[in-house]
Amino acid sequence: MNPNDQYFQQQQQQQPGYGAPQLGQNYGGMMPPPPRTPVMVNQPQQFPPANGPQNMNPYGQPSPRPPMTQYGHSPLPPQAANPNQLAQQMGGMNLGDNSLKSPVPSMYPPMNGNVSPAPGTFPSRPPMASNLQSSPMPPQSLAPGIAPPRPGLMPPMQQQQQMRHVSPQQYPNGPGMDNMGHPVNGQQFNSPRPPMGGGYLPTQTAGFPGHPPMPFQQAPLQQQQQPHLPPTHQQQGGYDSMGSRYPSSPSYPPGMSGPMPGPPSQPMPPQQQARRLDPDQMPSAIQVMEDDKRTRSGPFATNQKGLVPPLVTTPFLTQDQGNCGPRFVRSSMYSVPALPDMMKQTAVPFGLVICPFAQLEEGEQAPPVVDMGELGPVRCGRCKAYMCPFMQFIDGGRRFQCPFCKATTEVPAEYFQHLDHTGMRMDKYQRPELCLGSYEFVGTKDYCRNNVFPKPPAYIFVLDVSYNNVKSGLVHLLCQNIKSILQHLPRESVGGQNGTARVGFITYSKEVHFYNIKASLAQPQMMVVGDVEDMFMPLLDGFLCDPVESEHIIDQLMVQIPTMFADSRETETILGPAIKAGLEALKAADCVGKLLVFHSSLPIAEAPGRLKSRDERKLLGTDKEKTVLSPQTTFYNQIGQECAGFGCRVDLFVANNAFVDLATIGQVARLTGGQVYKYTYFQADLDGERLVEDVRRNVEQTVAFDSIMRVRTSTGVRPVDFYGHFFMSNTTDVETAGIDSDQAMTIEIKHDDKLTDEDGVYIQVALLFTSPGGQRRLRIHNLALSVCTQMADLYRSCDLDTVMNLLMKQSVTKLTESTPKQIRDALINRSAQILACYRKNCASPSSPGQLILPECMKLLPLYINCLLNCDALSGGSDMSIDDRTFNMFAVQTMHVGASLAYLYPRLVPLLDASAPASPSDQDDVVLPSPVRCTVDKLRDDGVYVLDNGIHMFLWIGLSVSPEWIHGVFGTNSAAQIDIDRTKLIELDNPRSQQVRSVLAQLRSTRQRHMRLTLVRPRDKLEFVFKKFLVEDKHSDASSSYVDFLCHLHKEIRNLLN
Repeated sequence: MNPNDQYFQQQQQQQPGYGAPQLGQNYGGMMPPPPRTPVMVNQPQQFPPANGPQNMNPYGQPSPRPPMTQYGHSPLPPQAANPNQLAQQMGGMNLGDNSLKSPVPSMYPPMNGNVSPAPGTFPSRPPMASNLQSSPMPPQSLAPGIAPPRPGLMPPMQQQQQMRHVSPQQYPNGPGMDNMGHPVNGQQFNSPRPPMGGGYLPTQTAGFPGHPPMPFQQAPLQQQQQPHLPPTHQQQGGYDSMGSRYPSSPSYPPGMSGPMPGPPSQPMPPQQQARRLDPDQMPSAIQVMEDDKRTRSGPFATNQKGLVPPLVTTPFLTQDQGNCGPRFVRSSMYSVPALPDMMKQTAVPFGLVICPFAQLEEGEQAPPVVDMGELGPVRCGRCKAYMCPFMQFIDGGRRFQCPFCKATTEVPAEYFQHLDHTGMRMDKYQRPELCLGSYEFVGTKDYCRNNVFPKPPAYIFVLDVSYNNVKSGLVHLLCQNIKSILQHLPRESVGGQNGTARVGFITYSKEVHFYNIKASLAQPQMMVVGDVEDMFMPLLDGFLCDPVESEHIIDQLMVQIPTMFADSRETETILGPAIKAGLEALKAADCVGKLLVFHSSLPIAEAPGRLKSRDERKLLGTDKEKTVLSPQTTFYNQIGQECAGFGCRVDLFVANNAFVDLATIGQVARLTGGQVYKYTYFQADLDGERLVEDVRRNVEQTVAFDSIMRVRTSTGVRPVDFYGHFFMSNTTDVETAGIDSDQAMTIEIKHDDKLTDEDGVYIQVALLFTSPGGQRRLRIHNLALSVCTQMADLYRSCDLDTVMNLLMKQSVTKLTESTPKQIRDALINRSAQILACYRKNCASPSSPGQLILPECMKLLPLYINCLLNCDALSGGSDMSIDDRTFNMFAVQTMHVGASLAYLYPRLVPLLDASAPASPSDQDDVVLPSPVRCTVDKLRDDGVYVLDNGIHMFLWIGLSVSPEWIHGVFGTNSAAQIDIDRTKLIELDNPRSQQVRSVLAQLRSTRQRHMRLTLVRPRDKLEFVFKKFLVEDKHSDASSSYVDFLCHLHKEIRNLLN
């Protein structure tokens, strides 16, 4: 991130506009908990009401606001529920009905209470038999090492309240059902004093396949029953849990069994009360990731239908055994509701994130290529689905039934094979399409344009040689590195012939220049087209050449171009005619390919595609921002569609010093499947490495050119909305001129009809493309999902990272249609509905003051708050319009791993990393575990690396040892470091090698080369660095994680009322 970028201006105040519209939906299901004495609690932060001046319940009727407690009093646990009252309220419910059993939800501290947790560790308790109920815990001191409470947070000692013990047999949920009515200490507010002994204990739950275990699994405390305490919750032995409970009770020093008596507490300022809710007790993304790494690392076999994969942050190796790996296709849920009404009621989005050419890890098998010869791929006669492991062969192998449309098709004679005693083909494991989830077919002429096999694709470099690019050093830098870049072009031999891509070069300012680089020439030749109104290709032979054969001519050209335009004073440039020139060159050569366009300024020269300046950044964050985030003309949309129709992908590398209207010119890249790269205030010495590495990675990636993708689903579900960079000429086919391994498309699936568990849900992604060697192929990915009839199974099978990818792309797409407040309110409303439905239908009755989250979605509030505050969605007038648009473009093509890093950046304590054995052993560096993205985790004697896939910061504390500073930066103190440096100096010592190795390893996991920004405390850029500490509050327009959790809990309670 450039210090001079307009992005770094001081942020302005803005209200977040929280609140959800009314919902008239009755969730049905379990009865509400018995009425309790309403007690008002103190909110950590006040948010505007969801529906005008008064809260509304789901039926549109006003709901009374809860009364307030006196300032300074801590929230207290409730009296135990009377089982007889519960049984009466549950009516004639069958107490032994196992269908009422629910996975244990996550219970967290009350979100609208004046909670005063002290730092401490709460050990868990051993699992008990399903026919036993946990006993209350006696007053006793905590184990050594438990932190004492913070000063000023002790609740006053009040009278003691008797609470009766209830056995599990008395509960209306039936035997073996966990008692969910007992909250974590501090979660209900009708008891006059806190319990002795430090409160309740967290549950210890066993994970289930596909999900991480619960955190806080420490050694148990011994206990005995005390009649004056409420019973504590205990996990049933052998029961798979979907949730956990995080304690929020005060911790006491060793030797103390309860709070110390003291004088009556005095009212405190609201800000001080807000700090009393301990963020460390909230669900942690880092803890979830570490738990999943510990339990799910290693091989992941895809032989089960509906098996939830490991998290994207977990290192695993896919073993393809019939379903495609999660790197290719991820679903937001792996168990689909049988009825559409259940899907609507839960509000959990159903979608797929498809990365058809995802980069595989070492040790994973690439999809094999199957050549069926003249026969071609075998397909269903009705829906045209391709042969896959889900096809059922019948009639002795002479016919097969399609799982997508249920039609039967006759097997071609050339493809016939007998069946074994189980009904499987004898050659099942000799044919990839019958036993693997991912594979490729070689296409016949029927799959080619005009029934003619394609030529190898071409790469054309289109370079702006106007004054700005020459002065910044971009022209010289690119020409200097083009030779090494061309060595990374993808090479593929097809039929024994070399499939190396050809290259060509175009320069432009007010006119367009073509270059003849034919190998037989003594030196390159330039041809100029001055009539940009009617662009044509003046050079038919010699423009596109093999880079190896024409290497000496290309070397000469790269020396001559900087010299020819060194004195250029042209500030008015064109863009549309230059892109048109590249398209005409590909048409003349009758081949598909890619344009790499290096542009610098707003195209204001008199030519097609001329734009007007509309740099009205004051509109960002307002209801009128969609006017500047939408294209100002349709010219670039039209040329983008023309390029997509011919198979010409356009990648934009924009090095601008002023407004360039990326929202308009970027449409060419969006519609052709291209990428947008942005280098604001480009300087060759500061940004040169980033540009060269981005171009090198862009060139070396395996790109599928001229592709058409179609997603087929089994009956009952269908794809409806598509998000990404592509063009659609109809409602089913996704067309891209080129798609690479970094790009993903997200598809929302609609539930139309009733499903059965016997049939399941089947998905097939078929992508027709031209390979780098010029071969027409089909890449097939197959995925089978299970069907569920219980809401608890749906929540258990959710992939939250995929859900967030879908919600993020949906929200960014709506920015050009809706207002920011409408989008934010819709996100909050949907999140509240998801969690309220879980509590209403899956969790046992509990106090309204208790926050209950499903285990697989306990990070939903955190990620939603990150989404509401991210640059792509909420960037205001503190950032430029082009920066905002760039983030919107970047988000649209992100796969699940990239979107997760963008929402929740990685913050790594650098001093905890282990050094490599040698400078070349970058892979030997053991990266330390990341820490939570909050300023509370930054130590003044620490060094931290933060990155979100686009930006990278190195934060250096002022108390770091001088030896470390000298070994890495060559100075004696942190104050002497040159923070304008974007690349660390290479010093010959272990510390310098270690830091550079860590940075290189972190960069290797991201899609783009991130520029390094050095930050020290109280530097001018520290507030930019802190903006990416997503758990903290940064301005009035944003909210901290804890504050948003409080607000979301309030919305959930409004829905449940």
